[in-house]
Amino acid sequence: MKSQLKPTIAVIGGGAAGVFAAIHASYNGRYKVVVFERSSKLLSKVKVSGGGRCNVTHACFNNGVLVTNYPRGQRELAGTFSQFTTSDTVRWFENRGVHLKTESDGRMFPSSNNSETIIECLLREAEKCGVHFFLQHTLSNIFCINDKFHLKFNAATLEADKIIVAVGGYPQLSQYAWLQNLDIEIIRPVPSLFTFNIKNSVFKGLEGVVMEQASVKIQNSNFIMEGPVLITHWGLSGPAVLKLSAFAALWLADVNYTFNIILNVMAPNKQDVVRQMLLNLKLTESKKVANTKFANLSSSIWLRYCTMVNAEDKYWSDISNQTINKLAELLTGFVMAIDGKSVNKEEFVTAGGVNLKQINHKTNEHKSIKGLFFAGEVLNVDGITGGFNFQHAWSSGYIAGIHASMPENPL
Repeated sequence: MKSQLKPTIAVIGGGAAGVFAAIHASYNGRYKVVVFERSSKLLSKVKVSGGGRCNVTHACFNNGVLVTNYPRGQRELAGTFSQFTTSDTVRWFENRGVHLKTESDGRMFPSSNNSETIIECLLREAEKCGVHFFLQHTLSNIFCINDKFHLKFNAATLEADKIIVAVGGYPQLSQYAWLQNLDIEIIRPVPSLFTFNIKNSVFKGLEGVVMEQASVKIQNSNFIMEGPVLITHWGLSGPAVLKLSAFAALWLADVNYTFNIILNVMAPNKQDVVRQMLLNLKLTESKKVANTKFANLSSSIWLRYCTMVNAEDKYWSDISNQTINKLAELLTGFVMAIDGKSVNKEEFVTAGGVNLKQINHKTNEHKSIKGLFFAGEVLNVDGITGGFNFQHAWSSGYIAGIHASMPENPL
């Protein structure tokens, strides 16, 4: 079936990057812009982000610091963020009546605490610009004939002068086949931002407890992260674990998510420092070991470590130096076996995608295929949790949209 609809710019993907790209491609009025979304809903990831509040971006306004939150693509993102910054994101939404607030950890949300505020803003702007949306259109192939792109969907074959691909990150390499047919190199996709599963965890029964100042190191590697660690029903999560999973994504995929971590709940203190802290308490404290407030540890975590060395019912004067040595060793270097991963809440982020070497990062256009642009997570770019993936979506969507709408692209 041949559709009569022939949009000039076709945006593939109705997520954050795709809708933002479509809006900016429409601003100058040169082209008709049509967004094709494979599902029945637009901006579905925006809706569920941040527990339904939408973590729009992160209050990091120094681009040199901002890029360090992306395990892949840091060098290229320096140019991306120079064109559309975090400040530009905040300004864009506030100019359209959406005020963003900053939480203590730097995450930025709409003041309404409702992701619908962001969705309504984006769709209202898209409607104002004349963007057209078609849902439940699954793209299966793209081919070029006479300088026109032909897009084969489930129900039609359509033509476009230019294309912006913003489909997000696919979990399987086979799902990129329609891009590989254009000789576009795809970096193998692997999960990023996930929690660690532990069978028979020593922390069982402490679900929901946070170890506020911890470090997690992957044994036999150079990957280590500091920050809060959350005990879950499945194992460990929290900022340190999620950030570690992102930066070590390829390494962890290669070992099939079976590995050991070294947990230090006294970070950044080392074993000898903690040993001296314990020895000082032995000399000065008269109460039971388990009843003592130790450093920044919660009472439940401290009790669990005391139990590991059979000191929970002993007084400080009764524990041996050998026991203190063992306790210091466990607090700063507890080895735990990880045997799998779990998705971080409703978020799903992948490492991998279109090879960044094939993209002109001034325009987000493919270097060899003129008129083919990319935005968002389909590129081999992924950020840690905290609003960084959305910031890349806004910035890359802006660049792709602005440059795709130019009649000629000299860059």
